[in-house]
Amino acid sequence: MSASTPTRPRPGSTITMTALMSACVVVVVAMVAAINLALPALAASDLQPTSTGLLWIVDSYILVFGCLLIPAGAIADRVGRKGVLLTGLGTFTAGCVASAAAPTVTILLGARALTGLGAALVMPATLSLLMQVTSPERKPHAIATWSAATGAAGALGNLGGGLILQWLPWQGLFLIIGPLAGVLAVLVARKAPPGERRPASLDPVGTGLLTGSVFVLLLAIIEGPEQGWTSAFVLAAGFGAGVLVVGFIAQARRSDHPMLDPTIFRINHLRTGSVGVAAVFFGLFALFFVNAQYLQYAKGYTALATGIAILPLPLAMVVVSRRSVGLAQRVGVRPVVTAGLLLLAAGVIALSFATASTPYLPYSAALVLVAVGMVLAVPSLSTGIVTSLPTEQAGVGSGINSAAREIGAALGVAVIGSVLASTFQRSLPEELQSEGRSAFQILRTADQLGPTVHSQAISAFTNSMAVGLWVISIVVVAAAIVVGCRAPGDRTIVLFAGLAGTGSRQFVSRR
Repeated sequence: MSASTPTRPRPGSTITMTALMSACVVVVVAMVAAINLALPALAASDLQPTSTGLLWIVDSYILVFGCLLIPAGAIADRVGRKGVLLTGLGTFTAGCVASAAAPTVTILLGARALTGLGAALVMPATLSLLMQVTSPERKPHAIATWSAATGAAGALGNLGGGLILQWLPWQGLFLIIGPLAGVLAVLVARKAPPGERRPASLDPVGTGLLTGSVFVLLLAIIEGPEQGWTSAFVLAAGFGAGVLVVGFIAQARRSDHPMLDPTIFRINHLRTGSVGVAAVFFGLFALFFVNAQYLQYAKGYTALATGIAILPLPLAMVVVSRRSVGLAQRVGVRPVVTAGLLLLAAGVIALSFATASTPYLPYSAALVLVAVGMVLAVPSLSTGIVTSLPTEQAGVGSGINSAAREIGAALGVAVIGSVLASTFQRSLPEELQSEGRSAFQILRTADQLGPTVHSQAISAFTNSMAVGLWVISIVVVAAAIVVGCRAPGDRTIVLFAGLAGTGSRQFVSRR
């Protein structure tokens, strides 16, 4: 069988591939969340990162991960999905080892970027290979399982990260997760079928412009608290991001083979699906960023207790994900997706009321709201994105879907981190105010000044967290309004899924 010959799905192979591809996704997405639990340890380490440095340690991985997903999908289509997946897992492992050995923040940021490159190569290849071996009628369920894995990965990253960091230094996080990717590479080499190869455009100029625009936007958001929101640097960075976006669109329109044709966003369900997915992960990973700090700083939890405390979220995801597709088919895509986004926003708002004295039960109930909202929204949104493009562009479609997730996550972390840094500094007692220091460093100083000052600092932190979560919830509600008004009709997404399946069968028969 040639590399371009489609693989006929078999029930056993489909189950195995679904589990294996989901495991690959869990590892690379879990790293996005697991690093949040290591922030206190990193702040206390010899690296001594500032609050801005901590944000970049989180976002350097997500930035490269998100911005290279679309070209990585095209590369997978062009040179073979299995080979790209294996390369990505190997690069991810190498980046993790380099992160553990990093002697400075700068080198750590470079190693994190390398790890993000590996993750970018992994994620679209997993969904493309899964679609290759799944029969048309089972594709919505396979996408739902894969989507649930990406969502649950964040919570599992918290739990696994807590287990690791309870007994090992922050380097242990990378030295354990990295080799896991190596084990998965061995399994992929043995179990995955040869990937199909299709013509696909590789556009380095477009890739550079897209990555540059998101990087400069994050630069403006992350540096705002220290540089000043109206400073020339931040305003220039914001303006530069707009210029690069315009340049990306202009270059794509001029190119015969652009990395991403902007005109495809005229497809309503692809456009609204991208907005909705980005909003879900904007909220979800912003929450993960502050949640680990809240539980460790305000509640005094250990890293392990922090990981365990978030378990209601993945458990609720598992339960609801089994019913989300059927619910959308019965009730309709638009109301289910809109309700999901609103529930997610409601959970984030509920968590904004958390203080150092908040009991665990209401905290966990808010996490369940977030989980239910995420799982109701994402499967239908992802199905709309993936099935909106022809079969031969499966890699690009899955790349758009994944890029929306990771870019949304990067922006969520940047926004809530910057809001937290800005408001926290202003809320602190005068003796603690000091630009650039991380929350951990400030709270450690407050502890040395006595229980009264420490209590004031904790209150300042939870109040600042509340402001950040309200900002996040407003963005998610705005996305719910957009998706609710502009999402395809209840039967549209089912029709497109059916057309995609028909097209796949016709392609197979022609081959």
